[in-house]
Amino acid sequence: MMQTNTQLIVNHKAWENKFKREKIEQIALLLKGALLAEKLVGLKMNVPEERLEKIVSLLPSLNAPTVSSLYQSKWFSVETVANVNIIRDLIPELLKNGAEGIIEYPLNKVV
Repeated sequence: MMQTNTQLIVNHKAWENKFKREKIEQIALLLKGALLAEKLVGLKMNVPEERLEKIVSLLPSLNAPTVSSLYQSKWFSVETVANVNIIRDLIPELLKNGAEGIIEYPLNKVV
């Protein structure tokens, strides 16, 4: 098995050019976002109103989970981003506490 790492190597002359430096910084930002996204997944689920506080308390997030009410319902759509390493324990716990229709999806970039 081979282990590698990602490196962005820049020409010194190109770095001195303001236009090229901005483009290089943009590429670096997107590369970092892609590398971070490899470690994270998105989770989306439906939660009944009476279980919302419990489910939200179980969820990790970058700032706070996104909570949206479902149309003409006492249910909510809850969405968050979580580390891929905790998902196998988190999803059963969410189901046990009333979440339904849980969707796990990969992320391309997190910036």
